[in-house]
Amino acid sequence: MAPDRKPDIGPGASAQPAAAQARPSWTQRAETAIGLLAEIPAAILVLAEIVILFAGIVARYVLHTPLVWSDELASILFLWLAMLGAVVAFRRGEHMRMTAFVNRASPARRAFLDMLAVSAALAFLLLILAPGWEYAVEEQFVTTPALEIPNIWRAAALPVCTALMIALALLRLLERAGWLTTLKAVGLVAAGVALLVVAQPLLATLGNANLLIFFVGIVALCVFTGVPIAFSFGLATYGYLSLTTSTPMMVVVGRLDEGMSHLILLAVPLFIFLGLLIEMTSMAQRMVAFLASLLGHVRGGLSYVLIGAMYLVSGISGAKAADMAAVAPVLFPEMRKRGADEGDLVALLSATGAQTETIPPSLVLITIGSVTGVSITALFTGGLLPGLVLALMLCTVVWWRYRGERLDGVRRAPRGEILRALVIALPALALPVVIRAAVVEGVATATEVSTIGIVYSTLIGLLVYRRFEWKRLWPMLVDTACLSGSILLIIGAATAMAWALTQSGFSTQLAQLMGSVPGGSATFMAVSIVVFVVLGSVLEGIPAIVLFGPLLFPIAQQMGIHEVHYAMVVILAMGIGLFAPPFGVGYYAACAIGRVQPDKGIRPIMAYLASIAVGLLVVAAIPWLSTGFLH
Repeated sequence: MAPDRKPDIGPGASAQPAAAQARPSWTQRAETAIGLLAEIPAAILVLAEIVILFAGIVARYVLHTPLVWSDELASILFLWLAMLGAVVAFRRGEHMRMTAFVNRASPARRAFLDMLAVSAALAFLLLILAPGWEYAVEEQFVTTPALEIPNIWRAAALPVCTALMIALALLRLLERAGWLTTLKAVGLVAAGVALLVVAQPLLATLGNANLLIFFVGIVALCVFTGVPIAFSFGLATYGYLSLTTSTPMMVVVGRLDEGMSHLILLAVPLFIFLGLLIEMTSMAQRMVAFLASLLGHVRGGLSYVLIGAMYLVSGISGAKAADMAAVAPVLFPEMRKRGADEGDLVALLSATGAQTETIPPSLVLITIGSVTGVSITALFTGGLLPGLVLALMLCTVVWWRYRGERLDGVRRAPRGEILRALVIALPALALPVVIRAAVVEGVATATEVSTIGIVYSTLIGLLVYRRFEWKRLWPMLVDTACLSGSILLIIGAATAMAWALTQSGFSTQLAQLMGSVPGGSATFMAVSIVVFVVLGSVLEGIPAIVLFGPLLFPIAQQMGIHEVHYAMVVILAMGIGLFAPPFGVGYYAACAIGRVQPDKGIRPIMAYLASIAVGLLVVAAIPWLSTGFLH
């Protein structure tokens, strides 16, 4: 998977005069206007959410007068933030999609597939526009308890932003490729929809075989042809419910709203922003500098630093791409100077991404808590040791690979230099401790604690490190909204799909099937590992856990498996899939951040992934590693 990029210009595109190319066309101007219409309020909403949630903490613990309306206002604004962020991601072409096959296609075929992705997304948006408006109108009769305002002010985000994305899709179809390429793509999508409508009488007689047609066939077809994942899920869900059931389509929009509106998910944009903030204030660099002074003189020392730095930074940002972007630029130049192989560098960076998936405040942990009801505090506590086990396994491979490394010219840092680096890094090293303590001690919820981290990082950047680039603040807010929108739209679409699967009786059948597997809990755990490795490589962690978490976690409990233990195992399994080539998007993100060609890291990463797999088996076999520190 990769962000949905803007389509290439197809061979059917007519050449434009140089003057016309220099002067933006009306479609480009319209697209820019819509972009600004979404970006400006989205960035303001990110800032507003930070202020509201932090004000709630101050009012509760400093002024002892809780703001009863703060969570409600945050929830109203959150849906607008999620949907406007989805619009920004659509305009930028950054909705998550699988591009493993698209990127191998010829330029002409790639242009067609890109147009096909836009056409499929447009089809879904057109289908839900009317139900979305109907849903918003119905919500005007619901009054919020604290602010006492009609809920249409919140629900209107769905049809309004759907309309904006429709406009962007139409503009893209008009602007980005030749008319013949566009016509073929639109015609193919329209023909597919028409074929399903005509086949409705037949589909009505197939029963649960429709689950295979829609949730396996159509989803796989859409995902592998490069349709963004959120829209692939949405099309399959809408098609199944509209053609094989009597469910009102307004329900699809309601489930979409429900999936995106969990207040706990507000931690997603806030931790994304926090990750960008610690990179901008150089807090991550200070941590890395301290670890490098401590271990830089030993064989493979900087590789150990990379593993340790990813462990520490993951405890701050919660987003793997942000973690890798904060650490790699600091370490890679020096590692290259020492003769490290580029393929090995990117392989280890990718492996540490998989290793740290359970380190709080991982966005996957927060998502699991949201969709399964598992305690976020328990997940935050249980994730530390499994990550440490995998770190030790990676260190074993590093030791073996670098046991003969020559260290000519590499000096050992004197104690004074190490101490000075420690003192400088202490404010940054304290941040993961502050975040975890605030959650465990009940000072703030998992949603609110990110605002404590943001305020803390801002103060450290301004007063201690004196590095705070105000001009980068606005782009950071827009980037936060964009990435959040793409993630949250997937969660909403996957929630609707999971609801449809549950209503079909699939969850009951799955429970019976998994419960009847010979070998009891051990076999169930082994099957879960294999399933989530595959899901992690194809769907990425968050969509996979939203879709299958509500189905499989109750089965695990019936098998006598502790919910936190099961969460750690499936997260690590998904991490292996997410960072394993040739499909894992995390691997390609690591290559992009490290500026290394993907083919160079495929062979070196195999040993690292094998060591992580061994670590995963250890975590699966010893529940205490996940549950030993739970109260």
